[in-house]
Amino acid sequence: MSEVAGVTNPGKIHLNPSSARLVELAIERDEGILAANGALVTKTGSRTGRSPKDRFFVQHGGSRERIDWGATNVAVSPENFDALQGRVREYLGGKELFVIDGYVGADPSHQIKLRVVTELAWHALFGRQLFRRPTQDELEGFEPDFTVLSAPLFQADPARDGTKSEVFVGLDLDRRQVLICGTQYAGEMKKSLFTAANYLFPQDGVLPMHCSANVGPKNDVALFFGLSGTGKTTLSADPERRLIGDDEHGWSENGIFNFEGGCYAKVINLSPESEPDIYRTTQMFGTVLENVVLDPGTKKVRFADQSITENTRAS
Repeated sequence: MSEVAGVTNPGKIHLNPSSARLVELAIERDEGILAANGALVTKTGSRTGRSPKDRFFVQHGGSRERIDWGATNVAVSPENFDALQGRVREYLGGKELFVIDGYVGADPSHQIKLRVVTELAWHALFGRQLFRRPTQDELEGFEPDFTVLSAPLFQADPARDGTKSEVFVGLDLDRRQVLICGTQYAGEMKKSLFTAANYLFPQDGVLPMHCSANVGPKNDVALFFGLSGTGKTTLSADPERRLIGDDEHGWSENGIFNFEGGCYAKVINLSPESEPDIYRTTQMFGTVLENVVLDPGTKKVRFADQSITENTRAS
């Protein structure tokens, strides 16, 4: 590929590599280390959570009338968005890039085809774990509906770019683009696509929901609503019921469906007794653990370490 997401003359492009290869590359590039359980442990730097005050929406097209503009939904002009995106694309020119294709939405009738382009191998692994994976046949000639361009190590300049800080998370819902820079917190990618789904799916007769969901033996579905940290994941991981998903779902004419293909769970004080299913995922190769404490000798994760003050996550 001589061009990807508008980045011309990129360096080596890793197109839909395996999880194992992404782990290898992340370690080679000093982006993370292996824990004793085989999970990849990474740090997100100064931003250990989302930066909602640094999120903007491009004000043009149909979204101009559909978005409730204000303190939460802050506008950015197409000109400023394009100028910053141009600088990010120039910055990424010649760099090694990682490309992950996937879906938002398990219902084949209601899906967003997406492409994540990033400069970090572990961010690509995050995207591969969190979003739904196409089959090999579906990857042939894959054309995304939405593109996420992520440059975590590029810092915006408020004086030049009109941003509030070095971080910029911009959504162009009409041209279906997401631009992220200045933050290594991978959850910005997840939240941006969920925001896009909240905007697009209702226009197709689908109700997006911030909830977890599971289903019982009689095909009875339960939904658990709540803010982050209120127990949605814990409640839905009932061993007597099948998990549909732990965070983001749609309700279509076909029923309840998960937006994601993975789980992005908080792991502070995680134990095999309290949350056995989530705990088991942290013991698997390919899992990404953000901002956890490792025992320096054994490389075992200290989930109950009281020195953890950051937003620790597993994906």
